[in-house]
Amino acid sequence: MSWRATLPLFVIAASLAGCATVGPDYTVPDGAMVNDARANGAFLPAHGTSIDAAAPLRDDWWNLYNDPTLDALERQALQANAGLRTADANLRRAGALLAAAEAEHEITAKTSASAERTLISAESYLQEEKLPTFNVATTGIEASYDFDLFGKLRRGVEAASADADAATAARDVVRVTVAAQVAASYVGICEAAHDIAVANRTVDVQQRGTEVAKRLFDAGLGSRLDVTRATAQLDLARAALPPLQRRHEASQYALAALLGHVPGDIPDAAKTCSSVPAPSQPIPVGDGMALLRRRPDIREAERKLAAATARIGVATADLYPSVSLGAGAGSNGLLGDYGQAPARYWSIGPLISWTIPTRSAKERVEVAKAGADVALAAFDQAVIQALKETQTALSDYAHALDREATLRQALGEATTASKQAGDLYHAGRTPYLSALDAERTRVAAETALTDAESAVSQARIHLFYALGGGWHDGA
Repeated sequence: MSWRATLPLFVIAASLAGCATVGPDYTVPDGAMVNDARANGAFLPAHGTSIDAAAPLRDDWWNLYNDPTLDALERQALQANAGLRTADANLRRAGALLAAAEAEHEITAKTSASAERTLISAESYLQEEKLPTFNVATTGIEASYDFDLFGKLRRGVEAASADADAATAARDVVRVTVAAQVAASYVGICEAAHDIAVANRTVDVQQRGTEVAKRLFDAGLGSRLDVTRATAQLDLARAALPPLQRRHEASQYALAALLGHVPGDIPDAAKTCSSVPAPSQPIPVGDGMALLRRRPDIREAERKLAAATARIGVATADLYPSVSLGAGAGSNGLLGDYGQAPARYWSIGPLISWTIPTRSAKERVEVAKAGADVALAAFDQAVIQALKETQTALSDYAHALDREATLRQALGEATTASKQAGDLYHAGRTPYLSALDAERTRVAAETALTDAESAVSQARIHLFYALGGGWHDGA
């Protein structure tokens, strides 16, 4: 083929290089909530010294508890959790879809070969006599390259890349959730064991009160009503144990599931925990800007917006022609002439195809635009939801701490009163029932404080979850 014959092909190829990609180029919209100055400022103040607004949250926030058992449980769960394996599989699938989209830019080729003995219809050539039988051989190879004139393939790669990023963020959401659930289950085991111990002490106090009431009744110094009331209080104290035991077992089962184990299969150190762990320093929370950068659900929503924007370009490109360059070569003729000059063929040239845009094609562009609007609304909602969850968690934590402090003071006062009542009884100045009532008040205050401490522990973990820590691979 002479240079004069090939010149038009090079002219076409050069002209294609200057073609533009249709559809909007993605940037985070200026009006998106994530760019709002109010969303990037400091959180509303939470009173107390339990929050450090100046320091950012560390990814391995559970290390703030200084509990080796919790650290080991988190590492194990982040490696073996079934939900994380599902998220990892989804991420691999998204990566494969991205690779497939990128491969659309490559040259495609196909080859074929056949050999047959054939009788050609004489009438197809307007002949009346039967044609002879031939041995025919055909081989060939064809290749083509799509110039992606209006960027349909490029926008497809952009969408697939954003989808892969969204799958990564979705995996990180699962990591954050698993980390918080592991901490909540472990702390739940410790809290339930502590609460059971407090409940058993309550049963012991009520048991002593019932025995005293019976002795006084037998001595003629008490009434049947006192015995009945004391017995009822003892039964109520005993009835508080089964729910606590159920909670203790349920927390163990939940922890085993998070570790990818069957119920009950958890480390002995977790089973026997009876002291509730707590951070030894204020919780670092940072500000709104740090939160928006850290929360993986916000990243997931933003990447979905990017993918939806790219798909507008994919739909728009369908309104324009497609141009490809094809080439082929091979042999087609009698078997005896296979590979000889009379049987050889080749071809090269552009192919332009255009489906005249229909209303359906134009509506698909509108569908893609509406999809981007939906993704933007979801992105804004994710930002608002993250800020709301975090501010609520901060408020809940602060109020839980206030209640705990008040009940701790009440327990101190009840303990002092119980000691004073005991001293008066031993000095013979008050009856034993007065000392017993004071002890019952102390135990009731201890029970209330135990409930408040559980509320603080759960509020603290929920705050860590709302802050979005724990998703980095190195965590």
